[in-house]
Amino acid sequence: MSTTPQSAPPNPERIFNAINAFQLTEAMKAALDLGVFTAIAEGATDAASIAKRTNASERGVRILCDYLTVKGFLTKNNDRYGLEQDSALFLNSKSPAYLGSVANFLASDHHRAAHRNIADAVRKGGCAVNDPFEPNDPVWVIFARHMMPMMRMASENLAAALTKEAPAKKVLDIAAGHGLFGIAVARHNPDAQIYAVDWPKVLEVATENAQQAGVGDRHHLIPGSAFDVSYGEGYDVALITNFLHHFDRDTCINFLRKVHASLAPGGRAAILEFVPNPDRVSPPTPAAFSLIMLASTPSGDAYTFAELSSMAQAAGFSRVVPSDAPVMPEQLVLAYK
Repeated sequence: MSTTPQSAPPNPERIFNAINAFQLTEAMKAALDLGVFTAIAEGATDAASIAKRTNASERGVRILCDYLTVKGFLTKNNDRYGLEQDSALFLNSKSPAYLGSVANFLASDHHRAAHRNIADAVRKGGCAVNDPFEPNDPVWVIFARHMMPMMRMASENLAAALTKEAPAKKVLDIAAGHGLFGIAVARHNPDAQIYAVDWPKVLEVATENAQQAGVGDRHHLIPGSAFDVSYGEGYDVALITNFLHHFDRDTCINFLRKVHASLAPGGRAAILEFVPNPDRVSPPTPAAFSLIMLASTPSGDAYTFAELSSMAQAAGFSRVVPSDAPVMPEQLVLAYK
């Protein structure tokens, strides 16, 4: 008797769900806007009580919550809804780990518009929307304010890994954005002085966060383009977080040469990136990040470790190693002068 596994019959359901995937984005955004997850966390667990709490219709709430149950974000038992584990931690606005604000960027008109033109981006080999690197584009302030929660844990883990290896006193934080990475390094290193580079309006966000964290007196600003401004020199560490993926290889090498020149002898560049395996289709999140770069940048990509290492060495770095710091789904890569 044959024991060969039987393949499943053809089924178009996965294709149907993929083409309708935009519905999940809209449903999640609606639930966050209405405060559905928070209402459930606070004890409103049936459709009527959730509707009352969120000032919505009972029918609408029931259908939305059933859909989110189907998608695994809620549970349902005897017509009462509960929060799945990740939803309880990350989607309840009263949770210290709340991530809901990321929808203000990831589901923004700007971000979604880029992904409505992927066919054009594929034909062109880069984004089919406006240049995303204009200095006064408000999208970067939106990014800094609303993507910040996503980076809290990563910034702490990165700072801990860098401090464990060697203390840092003079730190360059390039494309600082919300400033959390430099701020975390300052908190882990009481003698550290942080020099944050970004557009002036974006640095206002970093300044607010540095002051709230109690490191404002050690947080200094270098306003302007990371490609044009003078960094100075003598840095122990240069933080390059979520930056290289916006650009092509040659641009990255030229930029890394500038970083290399700013470091003291023995200094380190801490590169945080989505790093796919050499097959470029695993792990899923880092590998899929390339599509975001195709849709939203002229020439960016998710680079493999070998590619990052090659670029850093071409820029003059003597040694490049992957760190085991827990910053998944991204990876910390250290380049030494």
